[in-house]
Amino acid sequence: MTTGPGDRKAAGARGGGHLRASDADREQVIETLKDAFVQGRLTMDELGMRTAQALVSRTYAELTAITADIPGRPIEVPPPMPARIAARVPARRPINKKAVACATCMLILPPVLGAAFLTFYGGFIILFLFAFAGLVVASGP
Repeated sequence: MTTGPGDRKAAGARGGGHLRASDADREQVIETLKDAFVQGRLTMDELGMRTAQALVSRTYAELTAITADIPGRPIEVPPPMPARIAARVPARRPINKKAVACATCMLILPPVLGAAFLTFYGGFIILFLFAFAGLVVASGP
């Protein structure tokens, strides 16, 4: 019966840790160590020491001891939710104050002109409203 690189833990559990490991098994352990280093689970010194141990190890038990404290798969972090939700919200356009002042004058001007013709002091009201509208439009950005 032969055991492959995936059967290392099974061989160790059955008391077969004394079985000899192949070069492919050693390379697989070194790749696992490299992945752990990239993920930040090992320092550069630990990577060097463990790689040297993997290269001189002869049995599955020795290889298993080198990677015993390293988890098999990296932890997957879900993407942040607010970033995806914020991307869907349309941006609000800024309000143009001059356009608001112009629209307000257009709405107020007809009734004021009508009042000016019906009353004696309507001329003063019209002058006051034009001065006010001019100030609002001129003070805007």
